[in-house]
Amino acid sequence: MLFDEYATEHLADGAVVLRGAAEPVATDLLREISSIIDQSPLRTVMTPMGKPMSVEMTNCGAVGWVSDSRGYRYEHLDPITGLPWPPMPARFSSLAGSLAEDAGYRGFRPDTCLINRYSTGSKMGLHQDSDERDLTQPIVSISLGLPINFKFGGTKRTDPTISVKLRHGDVVVFGGAARLAFHGVGLLHRGTHPLTKEFRFNLTYRVT
Repeated sequence: MLFDEYATEHLADGAVVLRGAAEPVATDLLREISSIIDQSPLRTVMTPMGKPMSVEMTNCGAVGWVSDSRGYRYEHLDPITGLPWPPMPARFSSLAGSLAEDAGYRGFRPDTCLINRYSTGSKMGLHQDSDERDLTQPIVSISLGLPINFKFGGTKRTDPTISVKLRHGDVVVFGGAARLAFHGVGLLHRGTHPLTKEFRFNLTYRVT
């Protein structure tokens, strides 16, 4: 176990919430996020259908996730700067690997981390993380800042969903039978957090 004992909440076969698991290093993570944003700024991306996403995002790692009229995909260069994405900080990758192992997934070595910033009214509809070639690897997702309701379903969009509140430092890990589960978050409500002010940050680690 990475830090002092924390509660593990079962979501589905292959999916857990590690309550507060990232809280001890939250300040360090936010410092790294700020440095990454300085190099590859947050931006609002468009879906292939031409609609803007309500979250702002950027990436770090060998590749970054992008979306535009050409579709969802990974690119080696940041389309805004024309440069490679900022390298993934060692703290990011080692933390993600340890959290994955705590959830039962050994040997997780992500090559990308999506950084989403939610502001009041932001949300993320139900979707699958299916743009990766290696679906044997889990997803590790860290919540920082304001709380939000997380929805987790099955491998069909019409499957029933459960809803749990994610708070500062909570980590969701899902893989195996749950790797292609539909998931999303509800509206971020107005509030203030000591570290993130009026925002929520989400780090999503993947192996592409």
